Amino acid sequence: MRSRIIHVGLIGKTNSGKSTFINSIVGEKISIENKKINTTQESVTGILNVKNTQIIFYDTPGLILLKKNNIIQKKQNTELWEAINNVDLILFIIDIVTFNNYNTVNAIEKIKEVKKPVIVVFNKIDLIEKEIILSYIKKLNETNLIDDFFHISAKYNRGLDLIKNYLVTKSKYSKWKYEYNEVSNKSDIFISNECTRNALLKYLHKEIPYNISVKSKLFKTINKKNIKIKQLIEINNLRYKSIILGKKGKTIKRIRESSQKEIENIFNSKIHLYLEVIHINAK
Repeated sequence: MRSRIIHVGLIGKTNSGKSTFINSIVGEKISIENKKINTTQESVTGILNVKNTQIIFYDTPGLILLKKNNIIQKKQNTELWEAINNVDLILFIIDIVTFNNYNTVNAIEKIKEVKKPVIVVFNKIDLIEKEIILSYIKKLNETNLIDDFFHISAKYNRGLDLIKNYLVTKSKYSKWKYEYNEVSNKSDIFISNECTRNALLKYLHKEIPYNISVKSKLFKTINKKNIKIKQLIEINNLRYKSIILGKKGKTIKRIRESSQKEIENIFNSKIHLYLEVIHINAK
């Protein structure tokens, strides 16, 4: 049986559920999920193999097509358009609860400039009535911009098989890019760093996590069930250190415990996580 392949871009506004979608459809946690804005800071690839077809997903930063207010947003905007240009089709993930027809149409018109098929995926259908979903589809269908529609609940794995089957039909004959057992192009170190960044997003004031970075100092497999990880939380403003540490070290303890638990769930191993906060401008 000849091998087939398809490259799929996942785009959508912040909190539309792109990361949950890619984690659910691939079956592994490869992209962090958080309710704060701009959780995904770079494109993460997920790989799903269905019989002879390899489906490669590109989870992009939140949809920032026109706003480029700072360096981070400019970088995210560049990665978004690179992903759009390099895929075969686009899944536009929409949080159906916060759906805005005007804004959605404007975004799709912009995306269609690259002349790629756009498939709208209404997510979180468990939170809204079916009649409302159908009315939204009718509105968008009248624009003649959409190639197809799906409605799913990524959180509860509803409707994902229909999307898998659809993408298989759109694949082309070609050699696979990744091996059969690969689920992401990201390393274990990257994923563990992301878990700590997710914990920082969870426990810190909204502006702080976007001004710090997590770097790996040590990632060592002790044995089959134990991994030792040391990470550096790099800050560019010294005043952040006391905030991250918290009173009597309570905040950094919460961050460490949250990240450690998430990493353990992903790697199915006992994780020994050590965090160090450093000022990157320190001599």
